[in-house]
Amino acid sequence: MPQDDAEARDGALRVLIVDDSRDDAELTELALRDAGMAIDVRLVHGEAGLREALHAFAPQIVLSDVNLPGFSGAEALQITRALRPGVPVVFLTGSVMGLPGEELPVGDGLVYKDALDQLPDAVRQVLPTL
Repeated sequence: MPQDDAEARDGALRVLIVDDSRDDAELTELALRDAGMAIDVRLVHGEAGLREALHAFAPQIVLSDVNLPGFSGAEALQITRALRPGVPVVFLTGSVMGLPGEELPVGDGLVYKDALDQLPDAVRQVLPTL
């Protein structure tokens, strides 16, 4: 699973996963690795971890769950845009339905967790130099 910054491999894509489920994060990572992508992954669970990782880890892409306990994908997008302008945010969700009256945030892509085989293409679409 995620490695320390000191262990980051040269040339690997730095992927920050924002998710409260370690199992979902591992499946997300596996989908990218199975597609042959060289990645260095960090997993965070909330706002404090996101802010710290945006500074210290300097991700090239953020993959965020839409619904997190006490923290939303929209907030993750806003923080990422403020601290790392230009870093794409692709949302992951297990459901098309959020809370009543809630709209899905508009990031750089949306992939359903039951269709993670589509994630590598979504990443390549927002990072065409891969």
